Amino acid sequence: MSLPNWARVLLIMICFGVSVIGFMIKLPSAFRHVDKEMHTLFYFLAAAFLNVIFKNRNLIWHIVIFIILYLFSMAIEYAQEYSNKFFRKRIHGRYDVEDIQANLKGLVLFSMVWIVLVGIWFVYNKLKFSKTEQAG
Repeated sequence: MSLPNWARVLLIMICFGVSVIGFMIKLPSAFRHVDKEMHTLFYFLAAAFLNVIFKNRNLIWHIVIFIILYLFSMAIEYAQEYSNKFFRKRIHGRYDVEDIQANLKGLVLFSMVWIVLVGIWFVYNKLKFSKTEQAG
């Protein structure tokens, strides 16, 4: 089943809003010891989600998604720092370079998986196409 473009955009906007809220509130203390791992996992899954929802097998679009998510990760860190100054109390942590590095790690890990999967898909289609040519 394929979603129409308006539904994809709406789904992405909802997920984007939930993500912003999730990153702007303070992490419960039970999860603070795995903060970096959660950053890595979130950006891995976000990249996977966006590539899957757009059925992306195009390198240029993959790079665009990668860059957008990386810029989003930096913007969230700056927003966290700004919100602490704006509200004059800590509603979240501080700007953390290590969080941005963990975000980048998740994006790079997904890109490695994506390259392998798209490579397999490409080889499969080449083999399938060459078999149909030989049969015809």
